[in-house]
Amino acid sequence: MPEPVPTRTEILVGGDWRPPASGATLPVIDPSLGEEVGRIGRGTAPDIDAAVAAARAAREGAWGRLPAVERGRLLMKLARKVEDNHERLSQAEARDTGKPIRQARADITALARYFEFYAGAADKVHGETLPYLDGYTVLTFREPFGVTGHIIPWNYPAQIFGRSVAAALAMGNACVVKPAEDASLSILLVGELALEVGFPPGALNIVPGLGEEAGAALAGHPGIDHISFTGSPEVGTLVQQAAARNHRPVTLELGGKSAQLVFADADQEAALPVVVNAIIQNAGQTCSAGSRLLVEERVYDSFVGKVADRFGALQVGASDMDLDVGPVINIQQKERVSSYVEEGRKSGLEVLAEGRIAPNVPKAGYYVKPTLFGDVPPEHRLGQEEIFGPVLTVMRFKDEEDAVRIANGTPYGLVAGAWTRDGARQLRLAKALQAGQVFVNNYGAGGGVELPFGGVKRSGHGREKGFEALYHFSTLKTVAVRHG
Repeated sequence: MPEPVPTRTEILVGGDWRPPASGATLPVIDPSLGEEVGRIGRGTAPDIDAAVAAARAAREGAWGRLPAVERGRLLMKLARKVEDNHERLSQAEARDTGKPIRQARADITALARYFEFYAGAADKVHGETLPYLDGYTVLTFREPFGVTGHIIPWNYPAQIFGRSVAAALAMGNACVVKPAEDASLSILLVGELALEVGFPPGALNIVPGLGEEAGAALAGHPGIDHISFTGSPEVGTLVQQAAARNHRPVTLELGGKSAQLVFADADQEAALPVVVNAIIQNAGQTCSAGSRLLVEERVYDSFVGKVADRFGALQVGASDMDLDVGPVINIQQKERVSSYVEEGRKSGLEVLAEGRIAPNVPKAGYYVKPTLFGDVPPEHRLGQEEIFGPVLTVMRFKDEEDAVRIANGTPYGLVAGAWTRDGARQLRLAKALQAGQVFVNNYGAGGGVELPFGGVKRSGHGREKGFEALYHFSTLKTVAVRHG
């Protein structure tokens, strides 16, 4: 049997762990087991009020007065603390989300790297002097927004906490974090570590709870100066509307229907494992999942045949079994993914291959088979909508123009991949593909903490990751001095 899951029912506000105002809790469900393994606090609007007040006090007090170099040192201490507690955090992340333990370990490594990266960047955000009229000196500098709100999804809680919160803290913002009710454990553990390394009270506040309660209260709170949200386009619209009532800026990362384009001159052996991993990682519950595979007609049969062989060999199991694919997050997600697969079958799409569920998995776990559909019409619902599961749709294209048309033919624009040895084509595709990130002869670049990330079209706006995130968690001030 797996080890017991360490959980806590308190929320973190102003440097103290306290029960939520309602005294209510929410279940922690292990997706591998399909059963409750603990409880977390159910924060509501009064808890968000208290967290925002604590963050404001920190921003106007000890945290706001801390020099940038000292903020960086605290972030570095937290990075090292995460590394010291790597296995503890990894086990919590795996049990909470269902992902195979090796994936959870990679996520915690990325979490530490985010804090390390932004620790080094904290004192390196510089302003400029601008040439202007005679007798004037004009300069710019960047200031933190003040209090930032962070609504974190359940698919990569540790990683997305790191990419969002570490950048905001590096700029000097005080943060209020609402983790997803389905996956809060690793974030609560990081809250413990932040207190241990000496973050001032109120610099980091964590209030788990339901989206329609704590999340809605955070998005629409007049004391929040900026909101970062990762999730569905539908909820992103609600978050943006709530923030707009207070005229607050929002960074939105809203998913995708990302395409990988494989041309006849591609290195098929290099592309093959990357193409498959890009859709099965985290059971396909990845905003940047390569969920559409576009293959040039001349090599369609040969390459797709190899992909089918790989899909047929995939195994699905519990997080501690550490197989190719874990369960999806909850019963609703299992039903959602299964309904798309059933619709594909009923509409006549060809199932080229399926993975298999290991025979000894817990019967109540949320397991779905990876499924490969071939010759999917680009306009088909399975080729247009984000399924958020291990379902790959394959499409043919005739030439480069046809490939770009199909790739750009969805409402989304988060990531795209292109596999070709033709250098000129590589550059043409990089410009033509409508996506926030374009990868050539790779996909994802190993996570790339340093690489700015975000989308266009329905995939959202704003950028996180890399140095660019520091600009998105700050505001630019212009100062013009007339001195004669």
